[in-house]
Amino acid sequence: MILKSYETKKINSDNKLILFYGKNDGLKEISIKEINNEKVTVLSYDQNEIIERQKSFFEEVYSHSLFEKEKTIIIKRANDKIVGIIEQIELTKIGNTKIILNADNLEKKSKLRSMFEKEKNFVCIAFYPDTDQTLVKLAFNFFKEKKISISSSSINLIVNKMNGDRKTLFNELNKLEIYSKRGKEINDKIITKIININENYEINDLINSYFAENQKKVISILNENNFNNEDCIIIVRSFLNKSKKLLNLSNEFLKNQNIEATIASSKPPIFWKEKEIVKQQIYKWKPKDIKNIIYKLNEIELLIKKNINNSLQIISDFILNQNIIKS
Repeated sequence: MILKSYETKKINSDNKLILFYGKNDGLKEISIKEINNEKVTVLSYDQNEIIERQKSFFEEVYSHSLFEKEKTIIIKRANDKIVGIIEQIELTKIGNTKIILNADNLEKKSKLRSMFEKEKNFVCIAFYPDTDQTLVKLAFNFFKEKKISISSSSINLIVNKMNGDRKTLFNELNKLEIYSKRGKEINDKIITKIININENYEINDLINSYFAENQKKVISILNENNFNNEDCIIIVRSFLNKSKKLLNLSNEFLKNQNIEATIASSKPPIFWKEKEIVKQQIYKWKPKDIKNIIYKLNEIELLIKKNINNSLQIISDFILNQNIIKS
């Protein structure tokens, strides 16, 4: 059974097996909390741990304590390798236990996704990345509820650095709330100082320089920063987020041939400090070339996950071989 991400309240006691898949980890966490009240015992396992210790896992699934009325087992990093185990559980009764599988993106041909979409009592929910419009609304409502005065441009500054991640957004909004309790005004300077914009500044600068085709600066940023393997996933996802925004603007410019109107059409609005470099990027990149980048970045993300120790070399090769994309 397929549900939308806002339909978790439709999940009932008959739905023992639930699949959450997609990149929106923040919304997944919120949904898991909605499903489980404070009285529910929640246990988390990594899929590989379950596959290696199946006997212990099944004992946990079928064991019930007199002191716990309900139990939820979360399986992290789920994929098609878990299908056989789920098929075994499907054939038995598991009492008041719920099993939530938390997966990354799953293609339509995925056996796991297909199983959960077709079975009547199974629940399958896709969690797509938040759009900037959604994050702007969340931030606006947050500040309104907390009665904190802040400008629209400042909200856009915050959202533009969140890469579609509501979990990160709320973490940063909470920091700003604590600051505001001192009776001080929140402005762009304070935002830049308090939230983690500075940590991602070099990555943002790297991506902007790439799309501006400033090869000299790209090389300088790569040489001067000690990016590690974990940073590479952030770089790829930041690249994807930027590519999708630029694709929308490039398509708009193709239709109207008016750069100012194209910039003005951006939602949320482009922060004034970035308008000039975004104009350069729109002039330099055609939609077909940006689509090539998006396809390539999806391949690179999978490659990095399989070869995490070589991730820095993989992402560097991609960035430095820009001419391959536009050939």
